[in-house]
Amino acid sequence: MPPRRINIMQGEHCVMSDPQVIITTLLGSCVAVCLYDSVAHVGGMNHFLLPQPRMDTHVEKAEMQRYGVHAMELLINEMMKQGAARPRLRAHLYGGANIFSGLGGIGTANGDFARQFMTTEGIPIGHAELGGRLARKVEFQPYEGKVRSSVVADTPAPVAQPLPVKTSGGDLELF
Repeated sequence: MPPRRINIMQGEHCVMSDPQVIITTLLGSCVAVCLYDSVAHVGGMNHFLLPQPRMDTHVEKAEMQRYGVHAMELLINEMMKQGAARPRLRAHLYGGANIFSGLGGIGTANGDFARQFMTTEGIPIGHAELGGRLARKVEFQPYEGKVRSSVVADTPAPVAQPLPVKTSGGDLELF
């Protein structure tokens, strides 16, 4: 039976202990943190947009998970509910690309936040692919803690199609 794929988007997370599940996401400047506990066979992934809200920003509760500081706590708490032990957690970090120069290095800020969070919380980083200028696709098998990451190549620019020329022929209009 092929594995079941669960795709997560910005502001979402998923925690599983099913060996037949793969959690996937697509990242640009966002970061995904994959955490796992190899003893409990529990793993999870989040996908956050920004490190944390600015002090002068009011954030609705429904939007909190878009920020790394909240997304990390939700992910860790859900993993512990499913049997993971905090001292056994290991992390893989992905994303944080600076795809568009006009975003002011938000990808770098996201990656820096993720690394600092792991250091502060004492969670070892097994692997990190942060930064660069290209998007990444991440596939995480939470039961085993295995991750596959691939760079998403730039899509070619669309080919310009000539505009249709309107002609008239009696009662019938041709394009």
